[in-house]
Amino acid sequence: MNPPRITRARVLDATFELASESGLGAVTMRAVAARLGVTPMALYRHVGDKAGLLDGLVERLMGEVARAPGPDGDWRVRLRTLADNMRATARRHPDLFVLLFQRRALTDGAVVAREEVHDALRLAGVPEGEVPRLERMVSTYMLGFAASEAGGRFAGLDADAEFDHAEELLARLVEFAAAEPPARDSGPAPGRRRQVPG
Repeated sequence: MNPPRITRARVLDATFELASESGLGAVTMRAVAARLGVTPMALYRHVGDKAGLLDGLVERLMGEVARAPGPDGDWRVRLRTLADNMRATARRHPDLFVLLFQRRALTDGAVVAREEVHDALRLAGVPEGEVPRLERMVSTYMLGFAASEAGGRFAGLDADAEFDHAEELLARLVEFAAAEPPARDSGPAPGRRRQVPG
């Protein structure tokens, strides 16, 4: 009898199901292989090792975040859509969502959401050299809100209203980064006296 044919997608499906049912601690090469009816060695050509399984989980989570980023011309709508997707993903998978704080997005499928944020920041006029750094801040901000909401931090509050306020603050940060820096005065800094030769 031929062994079951597996693909990377099937391996990640099995990993996601296992993690959703039994937690991240249950994810091992042996456990995923058993779920697929193959030997652990059969997984190596598709994911490498356990780190590859976890990277695949990040990819699946970020794939949910990156769906339907919004109209090309409106950076605020694009960021809002990504943030809404992130909140929904955190609510669907609260126990897995923590993985996004522990592992960087490395696979091609996982970096799609990051590229969407980059594109939105460029549309807002953020200088290219500042885009990667600001993306890290914006993404961390959105991740933190989503995780806090999924964890119950806003229980008894209107989470949507809280997010509207957070979104406004985030937009101000982006607009600040996009603004041209003020012209630098060649005079002394405020509060410092010019040195006069004696």
